[in-house]
Amino acid sequence: MSVKITRDHLDRAAVVYVRQSTMSQVMGNLESQRRQYDLAQAAETAGFKSVAVIDDDLGRSGSGSTQRPGFERLVAMVCSGNVGAVYCIEASRLARNGRDWHHLIDLCALAGALVIDPDGAYDPRLVNDRLLLGLKGTMSEYELSLLRQRGIAARDSKAKRGEYRFMLPPGFCWSELGKIEMDPDEHVAGLVRLVFTKFRELGSARQVFLWLRAADIKMPVVLKNVQIYKLSWKAPAYHTVMQILHNPLYAGAYAFGRIAQKTRIVDGRARKVSGFKKPREEWNVLLRDNHPGYVSWQEYEDNQRLLLENAHMKKNCSRKSARGGRALLTGLMRCGHCGRMMRVFYGQAKGNAHRYQCRGDDAHVGAGLCIGIGGVRVDRAVALQILEAVSDRAVEAAILASDQVERSRQEIITAVERELEVVRYEASLAARRYELVDPAKRHVARELEARWNGALERVAELEGRVKELRTASAESPKIDRALLLQLAHDLPRVWNAPSTDTRTKQRLVHIVVREIVCDLDRNTNEAVLLIHWTGGRHTEVRVARVKTGRYPGDMAPTAVDALRKLAGHWPDRELAVSLNRMRCKTGDGETWTTVRVREMRERLGLPEYDPASSDGKMISLAKAAAHFGICVGSAKSLVLKDILPATQAIKGSQWLVPVDALSSETVRIAVQRVIERRPRNYIDYQYDRMIRLPGI
Repeated sequence: MSVKITRDHLDRAAVVYVRQSTMSQVMGNLESQRRQYDLAQAAETAGFKSVAVIDDDLGRSGSGSTQRPGFERLVAMVCSGNVGAVYCIEASRLARNGRDWHHLIDLCALAGALVIDPDGAYDPRLVNDRLLLGLKGTMSEYELSLLRQRGIAARDSKAKRGEYRFMLPPGFCWSELGKIEMDPDEHVAGLVRLVFTKFRELGSARQVFLWLRAADIKMPVVLKNVQIYKLSWKAPAYHTVMQILHNPLYAGAYAFGRIAQKTRIVDGRARKVSGFKKPREEWNVLLRDNHPGYVSWQEYEDNQRLLLENAHMKKNCSRKSARGGRALLTGLMRCGHCGRMMRVFYGQAKGNAHRYQCRGDDAHVGAGLCIGIGGVRVDRAVALQILEAVSDRAVEAAILASDQVERSRQEIITAVERELEVVRYEASLAARRYELVDPAKRHVARELEARWNGALERVAELEGRVKELRTASAESPKIDRALLLQLAHDLPRVWNAPSTDTRTKQRLVHIVVREIVCDLDRNTNEAVLLIHWTGGRHTEVRVARVKTGRYPGDMAPTAVDALRKLAGHWPDRELAVSLNRMRCKTGDGETWTTVRVREMRERLGLPEYDPASSDGKMISLAKAAAHFGICVGSAKSLVLKDILPATQAIKGSQWLVPVDALSSETVRIAVQRVIERRPRNYIDYQYDRMIRLPGI
């Protein structure tokens, strides 16, 4: 026993700190683990009153970038003054960074605790011992940096040759020569190919996930452990589909270093956080055509571009994918002023009107609208150009559509048959195991028999499902190819068919059109659309804009005069609408808002609108239209025809309708005529998800 260990130290507890940096060391380096645990026996032999073992940090690095609850517990025990000695196998077990090491040494010096390793006992209160402990800590920190630097350099050098082995995704395996090759299991490879095939067909990772769920197809998932690589078949998950589509290994490229780590300061300490995806130009290694792939590199690039377009909340200047809705050109319209993608804004719930608008720089309040245009005429004009452009390929498109449904059925049947083949093998394996067991061992035989029966039930279940799928495929109505070819010559008829949904039309547009740049020609009051076709050609289309609702410039009153006449009769929001309709501007040339109207009204000393002061004899035109069940435009047409009496305080302001006029016989008959002019399928027409294009 060292002479530095006094009776005062022995009366207190000894703490044995056990740590290994990674879980692979915990599972594989058992001898080092035994040596550290044996320190507890050494402490008892030395005569310490009690011995505590702290092994909470097994599998945690001592570099200081990982939280170590065991080390924090050790520091707390030393600070309590009840620890006489800290046992460790070497300085690197306590800490691999100078901050933690010197902090612990200072606390041991204050509490009078020793630091003991197999080389001897050290008292931090002594100058020579403190110098030796400082050198041990510095060497440990330097050793870690040196080992890490050498390891990273060797790893990157091997990865640049495509020889560094790592955990491969489902569908690949390492050969005996250290090369990446496709998984020989046809079931696994077939499922991977099916994911890419359905993504090309559906154009959405989420739709692929939903299709796999609906078809009840199991997906291969890698169970990652320290030294175990095992495939497990599980129900499809969205992140599993996304990992397959994003991984460049499936395109035959050896990619390494796609994920980065970032260091953050948490509670005054450095913490490493992993899982950050790096841009492709920052990947450590990218070797194309390194091994056979499931898709080509060009197809992989197209898939990444489509996935980026599907992410509507990222990169507002990039093209977006079609997501349904009534608008035909969703994600394709680009502003000709600022270059941003134009958004789609829909009107009322039952209305068909929609608008393409560019909000400009939304980050700056008051920046104003950049470009806005109604979408009905624009959709009609672009649809005419598209139908004219693809008319020569209509027959080919019809033939492709006729084979798509049957191909989808066959893909499901093939996937289930491969799964059935695997289950049959498992059943035969269970049968062989049952036959080889000694009948006298009933507890083993019963378990093997239960497993065999379970495998046979699974086989029967999959055989029944294959039979049902084949029966459904045989009983499905056969497609008349001659009739389909005849219909293909009438593509406009197919376009307007009720069975053609909105998303299909939008996807057709996205195939032939790269983007559409929209600008306004204010001299001719037209929208100028520059269509960029996928083949590289460009077409300019001009669409006339609606001229209604414009207030004559020479009759526009001043904002002050208009407010003096209208204040008190309408809320501030309605006043702002009326002032903008009359083309009145604020002092700095901006449009009117509710806040600006309130500020101007308060400066002029004008009264605020009080609903209680209304006598109830007059209502707005909008409320009158809602009472009749017609739109505001129809109600206004009745006013202009002098059928429905209404007044305006000033031209351009809101209309006021007498309540007594609502029960007039003349008005009632006129409203009934408006309702009778509606089409018979009015409700379906109002709720149609996309505007039909008349005249095509």
